[in-house]
Amino acid sequence: MNANAQCVTCLLDKQERIVRPFPDENKKSDFIAEVLKLLYEHAKTEPAPWLYMKIEEIYARYYEPVIDYPAIKHKYNQYMLSKESIVEEIIMNSEDPIAEGIKYACAGNFIDFGAMAEVDDSILEDLLANASENSVDPDELSAFKAELSASKELVYLTDNCGEVVMDKLFIKAIKKLYPNLHISVIVRSGIALNDANMEDAIEIGLPDLVTVVESGAACTGTVPKILTDEAKAVLDAADVVISKGQGNFEGMHGNGYNVYYLFLCKCDMYVRRFGLKRFTAVFSNEKNIKTIC
Repeated sequence: MNANAQCVTCLLDKQERIVRPFPDENKKSDFIAEVLKLLYEHAKTEPAPWLYMKIEEIYARYYEPVIDYPAIKHKYNQYMLSKESIVEEIIMNSEDPIAEGIKYACAGNFIDFGAMAEVDDSILEDLLANASENSVDPDELSAFKAELSASKELVYLTDNCGEVVMDKLFIKAIKKLYPNLHISVIVRSGIALNDANMEDAIEIGLPDLVTVVESGAACTGTVPKILTDEAKAVLDAADVVISKGQGNFEGMHGNGYNVYYLFLCKCDMYVRRFGLKRFTAVFSNEKNIKTIC
C-alpha cells in the first residue's frame, strides 16, 4: 500500500522534530532537503515502511543515533516475559484460545515507537489487564479457524519488541490446536526502531518454538520486494499469513497474499481509516479490507 499524504507529512514532521535540537542549521536544512527529495520522488509508489528505511539511511549519513533502541527492546522483552506465564494460563484455559490469543497479541501491539511519540507504560498495563474483555469479529474468527484447519503453511510476520512474547503465546495456542500446521516467523534484520529482530526472537525463546527467518532489511514493515530470497520463498509458500502491526499492514496490503491483519489503531490516520477509537484492535482478512487511500 503506497503512502498517502497524511503518512508522508507524518514522516517529514518526525524527522524535523528529531533534528530540531541540533545546532547546525545548514546541516539540518541539507538533511531535510534530502528527505523531501526522497518523498517527492517515491511517496506515490512506495509504502511508508520503505520510505522510513530510506530516511534512516539518509539520517545515518548526517547524525549519530539519538535513541538507544537495543536497550529499549531489552526492557520491553523482559517486561513482557514477566507477564508470560500468567497470560499463557489465561489463553490456554479460556473457552477459545485462538480468540484469546488474538486479543493479547493485539494488546501487545501498543509497544510502538514509530507510530507514537512515546509509549506510556500505564496504558500498556491497562491494555494487557483488559485484553480479555475485547471482542473478535465472529465471522473473521470462524473463517480464520477454517483456513488454519485446511492449511499446511502459516507465516507469522512480527512487529515490535516485547509484543513478540504475546505473539509467541498466540503461536503456542495455534500449534496446540492445529498440530499439523507448519509455522514460520519472519522478523526484521538489523535495527528498525523498536521492531523485533533475530536478537529479540532469541531473547524471548521464539526459535525454540518455530522456524524464525530474517527479512533481510532494517525496515519497519514487511515489504515483499525487498525480502531475501529465503524470506520471500517462505512468504510465497504460505497458505495463510498473520501480519502484526500497522507497518506490516502498509507493506503487505494489496500484494495478493492471504493475510489476516492484527494491530491496534494507534495513530490518527488509522483511526480515520477504520472508523475506530484509538487503541481499538483490528483483526481482518485482506479480502475484507476495502482499498484505503
